[in-house]
Amino acid sequence: MTPPPTPRPEPVPVTVLTGFLGAGKTTLLNRLLKHPALRDTAVLINEFGEIGLDHLLVERLDGDTVLLNAGCLCCTVRGDLVKALRDLAVRIEQGHAIRRVVVETTGLADPAPILQTLMSDPLVLYRYRLDGVVTLVDAATGMATLDSQGEAVKQAAVADRLVITKSDLATPEQVSALWARLRALNPGAPLLNALHGEIEPEALLDCGLYDATRKHPDVTRWLDAEAWHAHDHDHGHDHHHHDANRHDARIHSFCLTFDEPLPWDGLATWLEVLTMTRGESVLRIKGILNLAGEARPVAIHGVQHLFHPPVKLERWPDGDDRRSRLVFILRDLDRATVEKGLRAFAESARQQAEIAAGQG
Repeated sequence: MTPPPTPRPEPVPVTVLTGFLGAGKTTLLNRLLKHPALRDTAVLINEFGEIGLDHLLVERLDGDTVLLNAGCLCCTVRGDLVKALRDLAVRIEQGHAIRRVVVETTGLADPAPILQTLMSDPLVLYRYRLDGVVTLVDAATGMATLDSQGEAVKQAAVADRLVITKSDLATPEQVSALWARLRALNPGAPLLNALHGEIEPEALLDCGLYDATRKHPDVTRWLDAEAWHAHDHDHGHDHHHHDANRHDARIHSFCLTFDEPLPWDGLATWLEVLTMTRGESVLRIKGILNLAGEARPVAIHGVQHLFHPPVKLERWPDGDDRRSRLVFILRDLDRATVEKGLRAFAESARQQAEIAAGQG
């Protein structure tokens, strides 16, 4: 008799903590780790230059802090990240209690390679799931940093949660201007304030598709399509009414909605073409899809050239209108080109399906 298959272990949520140099990541992380909600958390840190680890943090984690190589999170460091996550997986297998992983990036890091690593390595995919990207922005220097540093803009654009720090060191006008700029850059990410590194963990955790406290995926919390639609309605499709030389003028964020079920063949082909030809411009794509012939919703998530394997969710949320919603965060790629291409591929796939059905 064939033994029953071994059930897949509950994937460990991974939170990516990013933000430009001096934004206060280590301060916030140290405060968070003292909270019961962060018990049994392993921390992976990508150190840069003179920025070191707080000894309190090391002691608090009882050896579950892993220091990745200095430098940008690409190539060698991506290999380090995979090795660290695989080593942690072995410890979990051995019964070591690790309920969450936090990856703190260097302030100069592009978070995309971390997200791609979580999407591409088979063992990492099996054992872990991305919970969310939390980006910190310094209230006093944030505007100047966003003006001068393209990576800081990218960190904010791909975030699931945006946290303004050091607001006590900024004027109300500075905070208000930064708030408005971040909201325009990334309408779907809730804006939070952390004074002296203090913030409730619940505001930052479980912002992914899955929430440990719920029986079903929290589609609304993850995608927040309404926030994108409201922003489009308020500002029109072009909501960058500022100096074209600023880095965030190059980034466009929007949500496309489709009333009719989408053909997977057409959509998948279009996504493949988009990522092959313009992958460097695709900062992030998140979507909940109503696919033709499929009763359950399907979630997709992509970062630049890579997509996480599509996930078929258990059911549609109660009261959901079951429309497909796709959120795009793009750089140097306009909305009209994306929307025209997607609709063309979808229509072509529908026509081919109708022809095939007629011949059958």
